[in-house]
Amino acid sequence: MSVPPTALRTLVDRYDPSVLDATPGARIRLEVGEEESWDVLVDLDAARLVRANGQPDALLSADAATWARIAEDLRGGMSAFRARRLTVRRNLHLGVGLLAATSGDRRPGRLEFRSLATDVGTLSMLQAGTGDPVVALHGLGGTKISFLTTVAALAGRFRVIALDLPGFGDSDKPLGAPYDARFFARSVVASLDALGLESAHVVGNSMGGRVALEVGLEHPERVCRLALLSSSLAWRRERNWASLLRVVRPELGLLQVAPRGAVEGVVRRMIPGAHGGWTAAGVDEFLRAYTTPRGRAAFYAAARQIYLEEPEGEHGFWPRLRMLRVPALFVWGRHDRLVPIAFARHVSEALPTARHVELECGHVPQLERPRETHAAIAEFFGRSDG
Repeated sequence: MSVPPTALRTLVDRYDPSVLDATPGARIRLEVGEEESWDVLVDLDAARLVRANGQPDALLSADAATWARIAEDLRGGMSAFRARRLTVRRNLHLGVGLLAATSGDRRPGRLEFRSLATDVGTLSMLQAGTGDPVVALHGLGGTKISFLTTVAALAGRFRVIALDLPGFGDSDKPLGAPYDARFFARSVVASLDALGLESAHVVGNSMGGRVALEVGLEHPERVCRLALLSSSLAWRRERNWASLLRVVRPELGLLQVAPRGAVEGVVRRMIPGAHGGWTAAGVDEFLRAYTTPRGRAAFYAAARQIYLEEPEGEHGFWPRLRMLRVPALFVWGRHDRLVPIAFARHVSEALPTARHVELECGHVPQLERPRETHAAIAEFFGRSDG
């Protein structure tokens, strides 16, 4: 068709470049059903609709009726995305960011995708809401998008800031960085400094939970409360590959041994549900970083540090955990195969005052059981007692 649908023109006419940090020239494809596609080309201060051509950086798909509702409702894009009437694939920073930038929302606390200049480099973030600040930290291979539902759920009471940790998503990926808990914790503190925040609640999933604990241990004055969702913890069983991993350098990730197509095929076969919904979007985000040399090196380095962390000894994780004084909530998935719920007993022994919630889910509670997870977080962060 020679003329774009009215709904798409309405959206692009509302484009606000201050909401989305996008590289000029980014191409975002809008599919209307199965027959019609248009591309949004993003410039520094504007966006325009052109005929679909070439490979897009992000892909948004919905039927004509859904696009019309999105154009009529200022928050329709995000509502349609969460309800799965609209799908976003490939680069979710651009795809979801475009929904925010074309919403026409001018209220304080609107959803924004920004770059943040810090002492440890430029970090990518999304934020929404007003109130006490909450910083959200993703897991290994994840990005800030894994906390999009959390941002939506908590933004009515809190200012929620979801970060791409260094090495992941759209943040800087420095070569040779240690990518261990202390390094990531410094990046969180640097983000608080850059945002002008003295302290914040911190919520983390998996590796992000381990980073949140490190912030609480090393910088307790910067943390109000911690919510740990299936938090990564030092292994207590024998680590058979430890001696080998100590001599293998993560910089080998700079080499791409297998082509992208082969890597993508393996990943999608390994992960149940990887062809639809949140899981497919998460796989897209993982592959977007992993298929770059610096992203692979960061992933290997972070995974190596998780595996090699010493559980005991003077500087071991479990003795240090006993020193945590920041109020903490641990959310466990009863079907979590990566961080089994059996760890709850060890945490209770180290932190008798910590609170615990058990849910019927796996390793990503905020996506698998969002209502229960976010209710527990909101209640805990809203408490005034220890």
